[in-house]
Amino acid sequence: MKSLASLLAPAVLALSSTGCGGSLYAINASSAASRIEEAKELGAEQTAPYEYYYAKAHLEQAQVDAAEASYGDAVDYAETAEEYAEKAIKLAKEAAKAAGR
Repeated sequence: MKSLASLLAPAVLALSSTGCGGSLYAINASSAASRIEEAKELGAEQTAPYEYYYAKAHLEQAQVDAAEASYGDAVDYAETAEEYAEKAIKLAKEAAKAAGR
């Protein structure tokens, strides 16, 4: 006979992971949004358009998934958005340096 704790453990785990997923998403999405904004301010729309728009599209998809409570997918999209925003920032800085700014 199973104990009450072993029967409740999956339910508790499911409930706790939902709360953490939302929090983790919020942190990642906020960070990605900040990096995308920084990329935009550095002119990445022109100097690194692929990376910039790829990051932006992934952040938008993260928001869609989060609205549907698919936090695992939302976190993945937000992480990819931040990764590509970082690439856009790097390319924009390199372009500015090459242009002598």
